[in-house]
Amino acid sequence: MPTDASKPDNDRRFWDRLAQKYATDPISDEAAYQKKLEITRQHFTPDSDVLEFGCGTGMTAVSHAPHVKHIHATDLSGEMLEIARGRAVEAGVGNISFERVGFEDIDAAPGRFDVVLGLSILHLLEDRDAAIARVHSLLKPGGVFISSTACLGEKMWFFSLIAPIGRALGLLPMLRVFTQVQLAESLCQAGFELEHQWRPDKAVAVFIVARKPAN
Repeated sequence: MPTDASKPDNDRRFWDRLAQKYATDPISDEAAYQKKLEITRQHFTPDSDVLEFGCGTGMTAVSHAPHVKHIHATDLSGEMLEIARGRAVEAGVGNISFERVGFEDIDAAPGRFDVVLGLSILHLLEDRDAAIARVHSLLKPGGVFISSTACLGEKMWFFSLIAPIGRALGLLPMLRVFTQVQLAESLCQAGFELEHQWRPDKAVAVFIVARKPAN
């Protein structure tokens, strides 16, 4: 049985093993993905300094890069980041910096970023409230946090029973089960104002735009 100290390394190895498959699997809902890109870009300017944590294989970061000044893209998986760097080179994108680091260990000053992206990641973190609070601190006043999060609590609550066993066996990563309402409450409690919530029909992921008040 892995110790608590070994679990982050187990999660990293899980995503390293999955990287190639993750990179080649087709997007399950291309129309929804494109809509999320479009909504996100409404919050960019050519001077935007962006953080994307849990960037995976970099497809979204590379897609957004032409619309901003800089993206700092981080992930726990080195294998994911190797694919992401290759995609950036292939696309001729030079304004993304990639770093293998857990979100809690990102070295960035408070109030640095105009936009923070957390896509398909909040449900994979040990403590979403702590992560959301850190996002709030990293944003400039008036900055925006954009997330897409699997909220399994409404229809797939049984994952709360399965996930700890799967993680202990190395078959699943860290996985937290909560509802869209609970996620929204966490964002509001951290001081965000919710500007947009969208959940495609039958989807488990909810797309949220949350703003840090300017004052």
